Amino acid sequence: MKRIAIVLYPDFLLLDMAGPVEVFSIANRYLADCHRYEIATYATAQHSVRASNGITVHTDHLITDATAGIDLLLVPGGPGAYNARHPELVNWLAATARHLPCYGSICTGAFILGHAGLLDEHRVTTHWHYTERLIKAFPKAVVGTEDIYIHDRKLLSSGGVTAGIDLALSIVAQDHGRKVALDVAKVLLVIMRRQGDQAQFSPLVAEVAAQDSPVTRVQHYILDHLDQPLTLQALAEVAAMSPRHLSRVFARDVQMTPMAFIQNARIDRARHLLESTELPFKTVAFKSGFGSVRHMRLLFSERLGRTPAQYREQFL
Repeated sequence: MKRIAIVLYPDFLLLDMAGPVEVFSIANRYLADCHRYEIATYATAQHSVRASNGITVHTDHLITDATAGIDLLLVPGGPGAYNARHPELVNWLAATARHLPCYGSICTGAFILGHAGLLDEHRVTTHWHYTERLIKAFPKAVVGTEDIYIHDRKLLSSGGVTAGIDLALSIVAQDHGRKVALDVAKVLLVIMRRQGDQAQFSPLVAEVAAQDSPVTRVQHYILDHLDQPLTLQALAEVAAMSPRHLSRVFARDVQMTPMAFIQNARIDRARHLLESTELPFKTVAFKSGFGSVRHMRLLFSERLGRTPAQYREQFL
């Protein structure tokens, strides 16, 4: 019997809890009694915990009643993980988790583990929208920006929301073999391991800052003229700088060169058109500034690990 503890807090994301719990619960159908998962939910001050969608969950235990024997502790994500501090929970995790065989987070639950000092010197991931925030908050952690999930020694972590199901399936496969995990995946109508990574969902270009500056003017110019040839000399004229000075300032402020920004912006434009329209690939390539379908296909394969056709199939 493997004992799994799910720790809840106000404003957690219900699916972050329910997804993995269903994986372990369905896995029990295929396991002998002695090998089944025993799942329990924990809270801090009171048993009733309200999720971010308004549903209230009555937990099995309080963390103060936690007994020895927990094999895996998981913290789900949600707005409460990154918008609030939970000192009682954080202190308990800091004192408890390191002594467990395994602990981990679903989605933004990584922030709570981070505040407990449990991410330091570990590889970890979270929802693509929050990776930069996690990097800044916990500089001692090694944040994977594209991984669906990560196993690093005793620490497990997953990307956003449904990636918690992927993580749970990987745990079942490790505990009881691939066939049991595959049977569970079939019941849930999910694939055993999805193709690609979080990069296929996250934008490659962040939103342009609101303040007016030579760099933001260049960024806006690029985004407004993606279907046209863009040279460093032309961008330097927009910024009223020399090409060399623009390259230096742009890389400092945006953390990439102007040419890399153009390439990423074109991929993002093509992704949007592939997701939201039925335009032919040739038209998508033209509107995104690639010049040819072949060039677009090459860059998609390099950056996203899939062709434009494979990318579009996800959203049909």
